[in-house]
Amino acid sequence: MTMKHIGNLSPAPGSRHKKKRVGRGAGSGHGGTATRGHKGHQSRSGFSQSPGFEGGQMPLIRRIPKFGFTNNNRVEYQEVNVATLQRLVDEARITNGVVDAEVLYALGVVRKKRLPVKVLGNGDLSAKLTVTVDKVSETAKSKIESAGGVVNTNG
Repeated sequence: MTMKHIGNLSPAPGSRHKKKRVGRGAGSGHGGTATRGHKGHQSRSGFSQSPGFEGGQMPLIRRIPKFGFTNNNRVEYQEVNVATLQRLVDEARITNGVVDAEVLYALGVVRKKRLPVKVLGNGDLSAKLTVTVDKVSETAKSKIESAGGVVNTNG
């Protein structure tokens, strides 16, 4: 084994690659047109092309039929069923009986903090809970209140 000294250090084989410099004379092998071909807008400096451009052919985004309506003001709720709340109580993950968006986010029931939460009435509930969310369906509200709980809405 040879000792490596500061005078004979070299990079590991295959670790360095020299980038081929185009447009640097005939001897480089890439002189003249510098791999850009002859004439046309792609051979010019400063060439740029918009994404989706298909060489003058009608672009795909304009060929596909458009239909329907998207409501920009639509509110997307994260849904939680009362069955999920009962399961969390059974697993002793909700201990103090208080349920709100922060608690549900901390438990991983809802994924996004910024989206509002709505409780739906699918399933049964026997635990007494104080639920504070953005919206509650009528069936969920009746199930929570019949179990002795309280429903508060933010909205």
